Amino acid sequence: MRYQVPLVLVAVTAAVIFGSALSGPAQSGTGPSAGTGPSAAIPTAVTTAPVPDSMPGLPNFKAIIKRNQASVVNISTTQQLQAGEGMHGMHPGMPPGMPPGMEEFFRPFRGRPGPMPDSREANSLGSGFIISADGEILTNAHVVDGADEIIVKLADNSEKAAKVIGLDKASDVALLKIDAAGLPAVQIGDSSQLEVGDWVLAIGSPFGLEHTATQGIVSALGRSLPDGNYVPFIQTDVAVNPGNSGGPLFNTRGEVVGINSQIYSRSGGYMGLSFAIPINTATSAARQLAANGHVERGWLGVGIQSLNGDLAKSFGLEKPAGALVGQVDKTGPASKAGLKPGDVILEFNGRPISQSADLPPLVGETRPGTQVALTVWRDKKSREVKLTVAQLKPADDEVLAADDEQNQKPGILNVQVTALTPEQREQAGIESGGVLVVGVAAGPAARAGVSTGDIILQVGDQLVGSPQELAGLAGKLPKGQPIPLLIQRNEGRLFLPLTITG
Repeated sequence: MRYQVPLVLVAVTAAVIFGSALSGPAQSGTGPSAGTGPSAAIPTAVTTAPVPDSMPGLPNFKAIIKRNQASVVNISTTQQLQAGEGMHGMHPGMPPGMPPGMEEFFRPFRGRPGPMPDSREANSLGSGFIISADGEILTNAHVVDGADEIIVKLADNSEKAAKVIGLDKASDVALLKIDAAGLPAVQIGDSSQLEVGDWVLAIGSPFGLEHTATQGIVSALGRSLPDGNYVPFIQTDVAVNPGNSGGPLFNTRGEVVGINSQIYSRSGGYMGLSFAIPINTATSAARQLAANGHVERGWLGVGIQSLNGDLAKSFGLEKPAGALVGQVDKTGPASKAGLKPGDVILEFNGRPISQSADLPPLVGETRPGTQVALTVWRDKKSREVKLTVAQLKPADDEVLAADDEQNQKPGILNVQVTALTPEQREQAGIESGGVLVVGVAAGPAARAGVSTGDIILQVGDQLVGSPQELAGLAGKLPKGQPIPLLIQRNEGRLFLPLTITG
């Protein structure tokens, strides 16, 4: 029976924790000798026609590789871990990004059973590239985050200790510096000029195999990933594996247009989907890291979500486009400009928002203090709202508690709710109104996606102040017409399309 493993996002840094090291084909980051074994049978020779160096319409990457190989470096890090601690949140002995449930497959490779030492050394391998002759290097933040020692290996096999000038986890970019001069630097390109179908080339150290070149095409642009709200990722079909993290992605002119960062995979290895940080995003972060040691980002003070067909219909939109505002921070620019939950942001400073993922990168790259214009859909018509972008502040963690007392009967929505206690209200950051969902059965609420623990705040444009108010509002809902239901779930707010069927 084939074991099905969920598709997960994997940061492509090779890692090994000494004392529980992996070996075999799944091992990553152990250098060129990893995964060696008996040679495959040599096939019988066949006669074929000579193949030209390049065919019409196909790129020849040889000159680009020769010109840039010396600019790509291998980065190894060392970190002292305490017992029970994994590298960058990994389970000890597991490859980076491996989904839960795969642990059993790697038990044979962990060495002898017994208690773990009080501390042990963890190494990881990644890639990077030289951007200045005096030793500035770009790589991924996750390659060097938490490292006690960083060693950069150059093309002539010399090794130099590197220091972190700055790293930005939000964009996954780190700027390093080594003591050197006269180094070969890459040529930086313009990632905004990329188009789907363009040929691209990656050079890096997958599994520790230095200066490995792989090629493919741009598969999509502006991809939003779960842990990359401020990065419009470049999706490619270039083969990227653990150890490629931080390496450059080149266009056919030999210019760096991206930093290889992550893959989607069921195995921890390449499965046809790889993602790179656009070089425009990376260099913007690097400039700020060099100047200030940190990156400043714009902030509107809204929580947003995508629209589906039913939600778009419930707000009177012809198609699901824009960023639906589910939450407004009362201290932020959006609140001061009058934005409210249920607004749909269609344009940001003249740039259309086709999906909610388009908005965060645009806001993030806007300098705090800049005045911008938003096109907002409200009450089934568009309007322009002007505001001044503020500086992004760290998000506060919120805790949502549940209480089973004073349950309201399910009613037409087939959902059980209860009034919020003062403690729950404080933990959720809700000043007034809202009811806590303590049970959901098959019915309109379940079809809309309501779950136990959600807080129902609003039905349509009507605030919900008590279980009785929710029942009254639900009884007046039109049948067959989607109505936006605003809920709070964990730390965020979102709209769900609620439809009462006949």
